[in-house]
Amino acid sequence: MSADVVLSKDDLRAVTAFAAASAETVLGIFEADQPEDSRPREAISAAWAFARGGERGKALRDAAWAALKAAQGAHSTAAREAARAAMAAAGAAYLHPLAKATQVKHILGAGAHAARAAELVGESAAGHLERTVRRAAPLVVDVLHRYPAAPQGGGRVGELTRALDAGLRARPQ
Repeated sequence: MSADVVLSKDDLRAVTAFAAASAETVLGIFEADQPEDSRPREAISAAWAFARGGERGKALRDAAWAALKAAQGAHSTAAREAARAAMAAAGAAYLHPLAKATQVKHILGAGAHAARAAELVGESAAGHLERTVRRAAPLVVDVLHRYPAAPQGGGRVGELTRALDAGLRARPQ
């Protein structure tokens, strides 16, 4: 694989929309834990704004960092993972055109953190991942195929990232 991956703004918007939709599925977990904290919701909104034609910039980066800070203040592990999913959704817009496995986290991080949050509240991680795979637009799958497979490590979220990666790569292009 070459050192560079070709990415259009449409590619980035599709990946970010996929990440935002993934994070939205578990936003309620965070909001039940921290009802006064809107930072993860704002990060998802910022991701959607970019996906729908907005620009990448300071507001999007700041929203991602704020969601990460919100994760640090959550009481439950599930709420922390839900906030991390929101952070990853806003961060998806910053997928780099480098053919490195670590970049796959920009594509799949929101989905993996969302699956972990769902799992921690008693839902099936496998079922959550299946729904996430079905939600991915063909363009997202195409972008994923431009990168190496998800990297090793990362604990349970890393395992879920690799499972999501495998599920999406198994879909026909």
